[in-house]
Amino acid sequence: MVGKAALLVAAGGLLMFSFPRGAAAEIYMYRDQHGVLHFSNAPADPGYQRWAPSGTGFRVSRRTLEHDSARRKAFDPLIADAAQRHRVEPALVKAVIRAESDFVPYARSPKGALGLMQLMPATARMHNVWSVFEPKDNIEGGVRHLRLLLDQYNGNVRLALAAYNAGDGAVERHGGIPPYPETIEYLQRVLHFREQYLREQ
Repeated sequence: MVGKAALLVAAGGLLMFSFPRGAAAEIYMYRDQHGVLHFSNAPADPGYQRWAPSGTGFRVSRRTLEHDSARRKAFDPLIADAAQRHRVEPALVKAVIRAESDFVPYARSPKGALGLMQLMPATARMHNVWSVFEPKDNIEGGVRHLRLLLDQYNGNVRLALAAYNAGDGAVERHGGIPPYPETIEYLQRVLHFREQYLREQ
């Protein structure tokens, strides 16, 4: 378990190197009750604080960048399969995964969201996902949930994403996208990544 936590911290740290130009680049840090550090560029918990690295810059090796790229392509077949079966755009699914976990299968948020698509326990149960850290099962549940939300909002991608992030109750209460900084930033990031993946097709 310690090894996995350490890898998650390392993967979170890579976000600062890989985050695309034109999107928010601030990194936030959270230390949980076990002393494990969690990094995010869209903090979902008030325990996160802005993280400022020491020094004047970073050196990123080619090997690090290649590893980062490989991790982000490792689940493409699973994404394509689930997206096709549930009629969800593969680029959208991949963008959600990138924003939610940066393709770390055992990612865990302070609020309890789990796995690649950061399913909350209740959402996982709703879609019969019992092995939440198993990539195939997690992607299946996440894509099913996206399909449900897209149907609920008549194909409106922005509303579906807002509900994926903040819950459909928040979308209903506000009559649209909730005015939460986290949700607004989340939308910007997912849509940015989606455009990027669409261009790569």
